[in-house]
Amino acid sequence: MNQTRERPPAQVAEASPGAGGSESAGRRPGRPRSERADKAIVEATVDLLAEEGGVAGVSIEAVAARAGVGKTTIYRRWPNKEALIIDALAALKEPFPPPVGESVRDDLIAIAQAFVSNKTDKKRLDCYWSILGGAERYPELMGRFTREVIEPRRDVIRMVLRRGVASGELRADLDVETTLWLIMGTMAQRTRAFGVGPVPDDFATRVVDALMTGIAGR
Repeated sequence: MNQTRERPPAQVAEASPGAGGSESAGRRPGRPRSERADKAIVEATVDLLAEEGGVAGVSIEAVAARAGVGKTTIYRRWPNKEALIIDALAALKEPFPPPVGESVRDDLIAIAQAFVSNKTDKKRLDCYWSILGGAERYPELMGRFTREVIEPRRDVIRMVLRRGVASGELRADLDVETTLWLIMGTMAQRTRAFGVGPVPDDFATRVVDALMTGIAGR
């Protein structure tokens, strides 16, 4: 009786670690492959966007061929090419640094500098121009790009400006939306300007300081 009672638990105890070990061992090799596949798919999408065909040149078939994966691999991760393009563009845009909060000036300079660093890579610029150039043809894609990629970055600037108003660093009657566009518009225009050379290292500081003369609290 004792033997029959002891043997089943012993077998279960031996089988459980074995099954768990083989299952997790079977999963671990799959994770790096998935990460590599994701990276290859996103990079292929970016490459296609940056080429002359732009958005029109991106298709699930073209991305699969460029990335060296099957179409089913892509569809398991993204429902359509629009979702894939949005994720690829989001991967290109580094998030703005989280505001430290020591001063509005310092936070705005850090954000402006990050804006420049995101715009100095030619492939990134080609991708952005591709999306902007296709805005009328692909309004839903442009709308998603704005909502999911651009608007969260604008919200960071809004937060800094509103905090400055609340702390008294900025004038109480500050028009937050206009100030937001002054910052983003100036930085975007300078990074896209042709024939004027690279953006100076201190350009972000100069822009913010010039802006602060008009928006700083009295």
